[in-house]
Amino acid sequence: MTTMEYAWALIMGQVAPGEPGFWREFTAGMMKPVAATTVVAMAMALSFAQGIGIEGEMLYATARAFLQLSVIGFVLQFIFSRDNAVTCCFVAYLFMVTIAGITAGQRAKQVPRGKYIAGVSILVGTAITMFLLVVLDVFPLTPRYIIPVTGMMVGTAMSVTGVTMKKLRDDVKMEKILVETALALGATPRQATLQQVKKALVIAVSPTVDHAKTVGLITLPGAMTGLIMGGASPLEAIQLQIVVENMLMGASTVSGILCSYLCSSVFFTKAFQLRGNVFAD
Repeated sequence: MTTMEYAWALIMGQVAPGEPGFWREFTAGMMKPVAATTVVAMAMALSFAQGIGIEGEMLYATARAFLQLSVIGFVLQFIFSRDNAVTCCFVAYLFMVTIAGITAGQRAKQVPRGKYIAGVSILVGTAITMFLLVVLDVFPLTPRYIIPVTGMMVGTAMSVTGVTMKKLRDDVKMEKILVETALALGATPRQATLQQVKKALVIAVSPTVDHAKTVGLITLPGAMTGLIMGGASPLEAIQLQIVVENMLMGASTVSGILCSYLCSSVFFTKAFQLRGNVFAD
């Protein structure tokens, strides 16, 4: 058994801590994650030595990641063993979208209702993409496929929407005179901010596009590598990774574009005027 399987068996009452070999297997499995924190300690030391001041955030992030991954391992084990697959997928998906919307909204704190805008954009972008993949029979509607796939899409869309909102707001503020001039000449908010929207979307989506360009040449994707290490054929692993790259690009683009449209409702009044409080210093 793996460390996670032992822990899950303990929770479910299938094994007892007093059984021979239990703690030996459990502690042996935990040695690798603990040893890996050495590189974090190195990064924290460098941060302290250079006066960067993010060592506390590094420690918090490491501890939080450890806790979250430990908990989610048990949650996924529980979900994968349930029969009500559709309900489990839906609940897990909404939970991920909610957390992603909050996180992306916090990145663009100056944007009013930023968490709502990010959440709706992520929900729509990933839902449309997943719907097409399921309808085209690319993925079966089971938790083992849907939850990991939607998690990857939601994570990418979260980064795109957060960057889009922040970049768009900053660019409109910087070029406020140009935008107001276009509005005075009869342009709609979308027309007046078209250049700013384009620049924001290019900046936000470029990492996903660049990753697709260089995948396999610079980075070895985890999904493909994991399948090959697990014994799957290279051809099957390659096919899955191609699907992953395509869905990430589709979901992030839809989410980013929708996010830029929704920002108009908080950037402008109904009379097509810039909201001063949004762009105040």
